[in-house]
Amino acid sequence: MELAAVQGLEGVTIGALAETLRMSKSGLIGRFGSKLELQLAVLQRAVDMFRTAVYDPAARQPAGRRRLEAILDNWIKYLARPPFPGGCFLTTASVEFDARPGPLNDAVKDTMNSWLSVLEREATTAIQNGELPNGSDPQDVAFTLNALAVGANCHYQLHHDHRALDRTRHAMASVLIPR
Repeated sequence: MELAAVQGLEGVTIGALAETLRMSKSGLIGRFGSKLELQLAVLQRAVDMFRTAVYDPAARQPAGRRRLEAILDNWIKYLARPPFPGGCFLTTASVEFDARPGPLNDAVKDTMNSWLSVLEREATTAIQNGELPNGSDPQDVAFTLNALAVGANCHYQLHHDHRALDRTRHAMASVLIPR
């Protein structure tokens, strides 16, 4: 995970990991099978860590706006104290593989589509509960919230400016304000 956070998923190879861990390449191949399987395992671990930090605690809240607000709060906290150098691993992977077709692109795309579906589902519930205006588009809400978090991650990592996270928190809240 640390290697991928610094060098990207493409930098995660059996050889590089074997050298870092002082293991034999054959020992790692036996565990992962191939470079691709290793990279997919690293991506899945990052997804699990994100879900544990951002979604799982929020899932205790009632579905809809309260859960969505808890997700956003956890997300900002995650961006403020990411488990890896470089910030949000999923943002980094999205940028790294957005123009590279293949299995890793597909896996990152599936991951991000699943996350957007979570946000969209909560926005839909909030609309149905009357917590967001009836005219709100759940896909727009999900897209906007995700775009704000991606932008916050990039700005915060590049400039180390905590105000970016405060601005993002404010901008996310404004997305949830009934118009």
